[in-house]
Amino acid sequence: MKIGNRIFETEKHTYVMGILNVTPDSFSDGGKFNRLNLALAHVEQMIAEGADMIDIGGESTRPGHQQITEEEEIQRIAPVVAQVKSRFDIPVSVDTYKAKVARACLEEGADLVNDIWGLKYDPDMAGLISEWKAACCLMHNRNEAAYHNFMEEMKEDLQETLTIARNAGIAEDKIILDPGVGFGKTYENNLEAICRIEELHSLGCPLLLGTSRKSVIGLALDLPVDERVEGTLVTTVQAVLKGCAFVRVHDVKENKRAVRMAEAIRDGWRREQEELS
Repeated sequence: MKIGNRIFETEKHTYVMGILNVTPDSFSDGGKFNRLNLALAHVEQMIAEGADMIDIGGESTRPGHQQITEEEEIQRIAPVVAQVKSRFDIPVSVDTYKAKVARACLEEGADLVNDIWGLKYDPDMAGLISEWKAACCLMHNRNEAAYHNFMEEMKEDLQETLTIARNAGIAEDKIILDPGVGFGKTYENNLEAICRIEELHSLGCPLLLGTSRKSVIGLALDLPVDERVEGTLVTTVQAVLKGCAFVRVHDVKENKRAVRMAEAIRDGWRREQEELS
């Protein structure tokens, strides 16, 4: 899969997407990187720690978040996208569900659109992504966590998203799917999505798992948001063993090491056997 100028071997490896929130109110790191110099310093740090892609967001999507205008979101993130692309050789994702914001960021060099509503919020989003031939990460989401058969209904919802994408002309090799842990799901739904994520391979697209510091970890461990690194690492190992192509995380260094160790356990002994045969 090509994102920007980089080829990702999505069937062989799990890549780390580092989170850059340039928001004052994100649930985990709101206000820490909403000045340009701080944002760029954090990007540099994440790259040094092994990030394979940077995901830039300008509106908090935590439960109960306050929606901002397209203009304000553009003012927050488009200049950061431009500066990151001019200073660093790394693919950049923009975390938005609004086509106008996505267009402004694509014009500044963004390589991927990360849409938490899976093309179902803004009717112009699918056409925009197709027009720009951009990569996209399309997430499962619902307004209410009401399911009769959770996994089957999530797959059906994601299939609807894929139909929208294909009807708009988005190439299949440009699409990543995300089960949307923490969005439109109960605590138990979130655990099931993480546990059974490999079932989404039937949809034919690379998978991204994004659980970093989320409430499902806080509830499972009874820990505040700043003490959820270890819980996140467990889900990252799960992502590797279940064949996910990407994990979206705040703590790049720790998660990169977890990925490398999990891949070594999964693949290292096989590689040695292949070399001996």
